[in-house]
Amino acid sequence: MLVDVPPVIRTRALTKRFGATVALERLDLDVGAGEVVGFLGPNGAGKTTTIRLLLGLLRASAGSAQLFGLDSRRDAVAVHRRLAYVPGEATLWPGLTGAETLEFLARLHGSVDAAYREELIERFDFHPATRVRAYSKGNRQKLSLIAALATRAELLVLDEPTAGLDPLMEEVFRQCAREAAARGQTIFLSSHILSEVEALCDRVGILRAGRLIEIGTLGDLRHLSAVTVEVTFNGPAPELAGVAGVRAVSCEPGRLRCQVQGSMSALVAALAAGESEVVQLLSREPSLEELFLAHYGAGEGRAGEGRAGEGRAQSSRSLAGHAL
Repeated sequence: MLVDVPPVIRTRALTKRFGATVALERLDLDVGAGEVVGFLGPNGAGKTTTIRLLLGLLRASAGSAQLFGLDSRRDAVAVHRRLAYVPGEATLWPGLTGAETLEFLARLHGSVDAAYREELIERFDFHPATRVRAYSKGNRQKLSLIAALATRAELLVLDEPTAGLDPLMEEVFRQCAREAAARGQTIFLSSHILSEVEALCDRVGILRAGRLIEIGTLGDLRHLSAVTVEVTFNGPAPELAGVAGVRAVSCEPGRLRCQVQGSMSALVAALAAGESEVVQLLSREPSLEELFLAHYGAGEGRAGEGRAGEGRAQSSRSLAGHAL
């Protein structure tokens, strides 16, 4: 007889309002066991609000959120025994050493692989004898990551987990996350860094202004890939309307910026045919913000995440916000 196993995360019409501001609107999401799912979006999109709702740190205005088939708020104690959480900004105890903090968090959570914790301390080049007040932001983030990963929790909820880490430590984190996924742990990762979710995630959901506008594998979302091109001329910029693959064109005297999807040959031909000589041509991957503006328009400004951030300091101070 087959048993219907609920997804690790399930939300239905999950909504959060702060007064007249809608921070999250009717989110439907399923994350299966062993999946690595990324939540991608610019700052203020609703990523942190979603995580706080999943953790029971905020009360939903409407809809439901379940983890392991349990209500995220009503059954928060049982849920938190099976997950580990890394906030984007954790407020820790300044008088404790790193080692004392790790031990306290392990006891608070109730589960730790001490041998693996020692391995993580070495891999992250972390100095546990130092007091928390002397740690940089990057070292505080290392502490939170080590505490969470060492629990071997079924679900890792990671909110901007590489904030403050240098590139070398970012790669260490990615290796640890891949290993966790290979062991069957589920990872729910929020980020505004496109390369981070590309490196780790099986599926990616894209949030904009509190709405889940797309979700799928990276292959499904390849239409988001583009290259930003900046061109400097010794005269007026040429007209690029109708050039294949070119969009989001902006001009100023002697300078042009655009995004190119696919081959750049049509753009190069149009530039060569123009009256002005090309002085400099630079290309780079666009920022996530530029991709959103190009594909979905600027939309209306919103302060939902900032107001939801009434919880940022609050949730960081709460014990649930300390990598538990």
